[in-house]
Amino acid sequence: MKKQMLQDKEAVIFDLDGSLVDSMWMWREIDIEYLGRFGIPLPENLQAQIEGMSFSETAVYFKENFQIPDSIEQMKKDWNEMAWDKYLNEVPLKPGIPEFLAVCRERGIKLGIATSNSRELVENIAAVHNLHDFFSCIMTGCDVAHGKPAPDIYLAVAQTLQVEPAKCLVFEDIIPGIMAGKNAGMEVCAVEDAYSIHDREAKQELADYYIEDYFDF
Repeated sequence: MKKQMLQDKEAVIFDLDGSLVDSMWMWREIDIEYLGRFGIPLPENLQAQIEGMSFSETAVYFKENFQIPDSIEQMKKDWNEMAWDKYLNEVPLKPGIPEFLAVCRERGIKLGIATSNSRELVENIAAVHNLHDFFSCIMTGCDVAHGKPAPDIYLAVAQTLQVEPAKCLVFEDIIPGIMAGKNAGMEVCAVEDAYSIHDREAKQELADYYIEDYFDF
């Protein structure tokens, strides 16, 4: 079944965190450290509440729910600075990604990134891992009206790549992202990630395919 995933596909679109790079673990640490600056303990359900939100939507959520005194732009700037060192030194590509990207390029499949992360961080990550050599479109949640699970970002990437949604394959690691891809009319492959391992069965039910890593191909 997995060998047929790329059949009749003209584009592959990746979520970034947890799907393309192994980074979901670090955002909880950043949230703990950031809220700690204001003497606020991390709510147990915070990650579930903000899953799929764009960088800007998350900042608004923090400001409104935790009464953060800083501006939205300052909050995003602080998060970028806190995340960058971890991305630079502690975040690898998901296993099998270099090989899989090479296969896609050999087949002439267009590649795009659809991330809820910030433009600054995704561009830096792409530079560190030489991803610009492969991807012709990088879109962030801040570029569209609504974050995941709305289909906006995946439809925008497909439009930029000039590929019909039905001919796109999406790789996602969290439920709102899987729903975004499905809502866009695309096939979705769920990617296993330690952060969302508790949702494994739900991810398998929602997605068209499920892989433990990209060597599954």
